[in-house]
Amino acid sequence: MSRQDYPSTVAGLSAGLARGEFSSRELVAHCLARIRRQDAALNSFIMVIEDRAFAAADAADARRRAGEAGPLTGIPYANKDIFCTKGVRTTCASRMLDNFIAPYDATVVSRLAEAGMVMVGKTNMDEFAMGSSNETSYYGPCRNPWGVTRVPGGSSGGSASAVAARLVPFATGTDTGGSIRLPAAYCGISGLKPTYGRVSRYGMVAFASSLDQAGPMALTAEDLALTLNAMCGVDARDGTSADVPAEDFSRSLAEPLTGLRIGLPREFFDASLSPAIAAPLQAAIRVLEQLGARCMEVSLPTTRHAIPAYYIIASAECSSNLSRYDGVRFGHRCEAPRDLNDLYTRSRAEGFGAEVKRRILMGTYALSTGYYDAYYAKAQQLRRLIRDDFIRVFNEVDVILGPTAPTTAFGVGQKTADPVEMYLSDIYTTAVNLAGLPGLSVPAGFVDGLPVGLQMIGRHFDEATLLKVANRFQLETDWHQHAPTLKD
Repeated sequence: MSRQDYPSTVAGLSAGLARGEFSSRELVAHCLARIRRQDAALNSFIMVIEDRAFAAADAADARRRAGEAGPLTGIPYANKDIFCTKGVRTTCASRMLDNFIAPYDATVVSRLAEAGMVMVGKTNMDEFAMGSSNETSYYGPCRNPWGVTRVPGGSSGGSASAVAARLVPFATGTDTGGSIRLPAAYCGISGLKPTYGRVSRYGMVAFASSLDQAGPMALTAEDLALTLNAMCGVDARDGTSADVPAEDFSRSLAEPLTGLRIGLPREFFDASLSPAIAAPLQAAIRVLEQLGARCMEVSLPTTRHAIPAYYIIASAECSSNLSRYDGVRFGHRCEAPRDLNDLYTRSRAEGFGAEVKRRILMGTYALSTGYYDAYYAKAQQLRRLIRDDFIRVFNEVDVILGPTAPTTAFGVGQKTADPVEMYLSDIYTTAVNLAGLPGLSVPAGFVDGLPVGLQMIGRHFDEATLLKVANRFQLETDWHQHAPTLKD
């Protein structure tokens, strides 16, 4: 089979494998060949594990011959390099962990392996998941396949770039303040941040423990549903894992939207939203209304405080989580330390990048005596108010809809000199993490040749409704089918 004949989606590949049109080994070889040809321009992968991938593909083909294959058996994918993977470097795109080889698998990694999926490599990301553009990586910035002078978004930019470029059909991501949804929007793919606790955080290197959540990134809502089935579930090793029953997220994808109530927050559609971004969103709203949904204006007044509340809470938690990287037990260690203080100081100074240091300092300050009540405690109070706002609105509507990002993908280097401007890229996404809600971004059009993302927000543990709305929208539009043009 020629490489042009392979389906691009997880669902299409699953059907092709089931029909015997190609083997997992052939599919993995196809993906690895594309990575070799095209990733030099994108830098979406930190590492590729070819021998291990072929061994897993052969095992998947054997399972299929034995009649033991599931819907995901033999499908290649990539892991964001924040998930511990036994025997493979897990770097978090940081010099601090450049030489760290994980002794165990994260729960997400082990569950995808149990489903028969084949990991081909680890994707680039912002260092320790801190960033909105994938420019803080120790291994250099990742590039957007829709324009290599543009950022792919962060922190899961490598995963988004790899999926958009059709290097892999699916990749994992993590979302602390929009880090799945923002790169999904910038790269024109679909990305889901599940409800906090839906997917185990065990083995996922921590940034902000009360906000971090793993999720799938793929071309379609159907693919998100299929892969989320394998990723989610209660995990006794994760104290924040939600004890909710397993479910089939693809069960309601084809259900009609008749009578569905969609809320349009006036705070998301005010004068600050660029008319260029608003136009494709309004067109998407009309599509959903034609499908039977009823759209109404709602208000989320406290979400205007989400950015400051998020950056105080996230920075405070990161300062605590990253204190373990001291040059003693694992991670980067400076050369010839003079004493213990010098070991700590130089190891951390050399191991962490500028953005990570900035957030550690900001978080340590917010937690310090005399400032805890003024900053951290107030941010947590705002967090509760934001959550209560969403719960109130969900008494009136089933889904909340709005933009994923205020702009399309900006240029590499355009915002690195102004951290506050960079932080404002997350203006529409951080509130979802503060409230612990599920959020999904799907492509909804283009502005000047760059993708625009449509964000959908749901009730706690109601990912199925979001996926249904996204799938029905994608059955009526073809934005998710557009592919960037890359030179072979």
